[in-house]
Order: sequence, then C-alpha cells, then structure tokens
Amino acid sequence: MRAFTYERASSPAQAAAAVTAHPGARFLAGGTNLLDLMKLEIETPTHLVDVQDLDLNRIEETHEGGLRIGALVTNTALASDPRVRRDYGVLTRAIVAGASGQLRNKATTAGNLMQRTRCPYFYDTNMPCNKRRPGSGCGAIEGFSRPLAVIGSSDQCIATYPGDMAVALRVLDATVETIRADGAARSIPIAEFHRLPANEPQRDNALAPGELITSVTLPKPIGGTHLYHKVRDRASYAFALVSVAAVICRDGTGRVAFGGVAARPWRVEAAETKMPQGARAVTAEVFADARPTEQNRFKITLAQRTLARVIDEAKG
Repeated sequence: MRAFTYERASSPAQAAAAVTAHPGARFLAGGTNLLDLMKLEIETPTHLVDVQDLDLNRIEETHEGGLRIGALVTNTALASDPRVRRDYGVLTRAIVAGASGQLRNKATTAGNLMQRTRCPYFYDTNMPCNKRRPGSGCGAIEGFSRPLAVIGSSDQCIATYPGDMAVALRVLDATVETIRADGAARSIPIAEFHRLPANEPQRDNALAPGELITSVTLPKPIGGTHLYHKVRDRASYAFALVSVAAVICRDGTGRVAFGGVAARPWRVEAAETKMPQGARAVTAEVFADARPTEQNRFKITLAQRTLARVIDEAKG
C-alpha cells in the first residue's frame, strides 16, 4: 500500500471540499472495497477523507411516503429495518444475498453503490485493463470472459457491475442524493447513476470529482410480491453470474432488473409490458441488443430461466 495522508471530515460539504482540494483523494467509509484495491495498488489515493463521523446513518420517512436512507447506513441495518422488510422486501433480499455477515456489518449504502468491478483483468495489474489504466486495452475481450457483460459493453470494456443492492434499487426507482464542494445538492435517478463503458470505461458513475453521496431516497411503496434470485458459482460469498430483482403484482404485471450482465443494473422498462406473457417474451426484448462472447452466451438463457423461476414463485 502506498503512503497517503488522512483527515476526518466534520460535515458533508467539508468532506466534498477536502476531496476536491486534493487531486487523487478519495472518501473513506466502510472501506470494504477501497482498502482492498489500495493493497493491490489498483487504487492509489494520495489523500483519504474519512466520512464515518458524519450524521448520515439514519433511515427516515419522507413527506412523499417513502424512505430516505443515509449514505452511512450499514447494509445490515438497512436490510433489517422493519419498514424496509415490510415495504421494500426486494431490497432486503438483495442485500442479504451479497457478501458475508461480517462485511454487511461494515459496508455502507453509498459504498455499496461505489464498489468497482470484480473483473479478473481489473484486479490483475499485470494484465491490460482500460478501466484500471485507460488506453492499455481490454484483456477480457479475447480472454476469460465467462463472468462478464453480455449487454451494454463496448470495444473498450466488458466488465460488469458486481453489486446486488443497486439491482433492487433500480427496480424501486430510487434516487441518489449528493452534495458538492460548494454545498450544492443534486438528485441523480438510480437509472442514470452507473455508467456504461463506451469510450471511458474508467468512469464508473455520474459523480463529479469531489461529489459526495449523502443519501438514497426510495419512493412510496409499490406493493406486489418482492423477489430477488441470485445465480452464482458457489452458494455464498460469490458475485452473480445472473441476478433478478422483481416486483410482481397479482395480475402478472410487474418490474424486473437484472444483475451480473452489464456495467450497471440492467432494466428495460418497455419489456415489462410483456411480463404477463412470461419470461421468454421479457428477456427477448431485454437482451435484444446483447453482444455476448462464446464463453458467456449462456447468461442470456440463464437470465430467462431465473426470471421464469421468479415469476413462478410470485404465482405461489
């Protein structure tokens, strides 16, 4: 791990200002992903701004009937909150499907959104990776691509976003609240938060330099049966080959988002009109523009079968 300087922030605006003032600085919260990347010298921040003392660890009801989740609420606290379990069950299910109990005790809401890909070429500093070192190439495209993206990729990168929580947030139409160094606040729909690689795979999200996540807001509950199914190579502590977050109503209509298939949670709202027709009709439209490799083409069929299982379970 390379040397760095450190400070503890006293307010969200001060934290944003501190990161903006130090080129190469990073926010530090739970550290469950950042510290690992620092040890491997994938991330090499020159300055860390610790935000753990900020008053961002509460879950509060909004005037619109939803919930505002502080950026520092731990995954464990969020998944176990009675209001979340009752009204946003897909979120609880998605969080519990991720990582381990020990990590969920430390990982935060904002940190979960900010986690970086687990593409093996990103983690191996001896291999080319445009996300880690822009312009070096993408070793995965002609290499080992089985766990990587089948849609939304580019000629620069086929990495996937690894998280579970954000897939559920995408189904729920959450909003990410932020603050900048000048104190200006911003609201980013979760659909616009994570970026596709295009020609800038090093940019994972829509945040500006120094912009700090302060909370995630959920709209009022939408009802329906909430389900999250995650298919992986082993039963625990593994990232999704394919995951499905769904909210399904009694008449068969609903919402669905997929994880493990793209650089962001993948949802095509137009395809949801075909939910009563079944999983085959939905996934045919969701993955109409897919660009799989020979190694990961199976993910499209796996997504269809996983959604079919979710629909069957919702029917009871």
